[in-house]
Amino acid sequence: MGSIDATELGSEKKPNPGKATILAIGKAFPQQLVMQEYLVDGYFKTTNCDDPELKQKLTRLCKTTTVKTRYVVMSEEILTKYPELAIEGGSTVKQRLDICNDAVTEMAVEASRACIKNWGRSISDITHLVYVSSSEARLPGGDLFLAKGLGLSPETHRVLLYFVGCSGGVAGLRVAKDIAENNPGSRVLLATSETTIIGFKPPSADRPYDLVGVALFGDGAGAMIIGSDPDPIQEKPLFELHTAIQNFLPDTEKTIDGRLTEQGINFTLSRELPQIIEDNVESFCKKLIGKAGLAYKDYNQMFWAVHPGGPAILNRMEKRLNLSPEKLSPSRRALMDYGNASSNSIVYVLEYMLEENRKARNMNEGENEWGLILAFGPGVTFEGIVARNLDV
Repeated sequence: MGSIDATELGSEKKPNPGKATILAIGKAFPQQLVMQEYLVDGYFKTTNCDDPELKQKLTRLCKTTTVKTRYVVMSEEILTKYPELAIEGGSTVKQRLDICNDAVTEMAVEASRACIKNWGRSISDITHLVYVSSSEARLPGGDLFLAKGLGLSPETHRVLLYFVGCSGGVAGLRVAKDIAENNPGSRVLLATSETTIIGFKPPSADRPYDLVGVALFGDGAGAMIIGSDPDPIQEKPLFELHTAIQNFLPDTEKTIDGRLTEQGINFTLSRELPQIIEDNVESFCKKLIGKAGLAYKDYNQMFWAVHPGGPAILNRMEKRLNLSPEKLSPSRRALMDYGNASSNSIVYVLEYMLEENRKARNMNEGENEWGLILAFGPGVTFEGIVARNLDV
């Protein structure tokens, strides 16, 4: 494949006028740190299950996910207060939402405060809020409670994205990009927050996918500040969000299926998902790159910030696009350290990408200016952004 030709789009490390940029990143986690090597015994103990076949299956899954550590809201204190969460078949959606609604707000406030501190400007300069979560349900929504917790102005314009799943973080970036570019001078706070308590259940042979979730998913929150035309004195742009698109694949609605029931959220995930992504990812990337006006290019001359849905998805992408192993290193690190944290994960991937870029720069190694931010979610929906690394 040919090399990147970005001359018409500007190759100096400064943002193009009017284009949205990520100006700061922040994250937060609950206090409970789960080591994957101790997960199986702990999970079966807390759910009072002694099924050796299910225990063996979860042990295998924990080894294949590549996850080493995760943070979770669930704790012994919560199970002591709500023992019904570990009992099969009970109507517990109210209890779950009571826990989740408070937990995601607390984490979102903490991540947003960290992001605003890294940004360096006053919280009063935030004009818009985009809030993403698939772990709560209430009216008014979590966007209002986050705004209240941060002390945002009542005039702040809010957008709420609920139940977007794993593509939620990049979907939120796409929405924040549109807001920033269509409202000159605006500063958009994007916040994501997730907890697996909404779907926590005891093991059951009738719900085999639940074990995948136990072995893979984690909790936490992320935040970013997005705005165009950064102030050169007060702000330091990290990435330019040049072009964004979204596509859904017809007749794949049941591939990722989630239903809110009296027992919380029930998820089913088709085994065909990695193959579906592999079959469609290259055509989506070509469409995205073409829409940005970039020339035909070598994928290995780009950076790749990919939501780590699981090792099978990353492995198939790497193979299909013939990517060098280091290209998906930030995604694999995020998966290893935090699990699949749904909409939050892209925040953690971008943070690791900045860290690796800075190390490469310090060692006088080459770094890629142009790249893609990608995520895949229910639909099956592909979210993608052509981005520029502006960190200097």
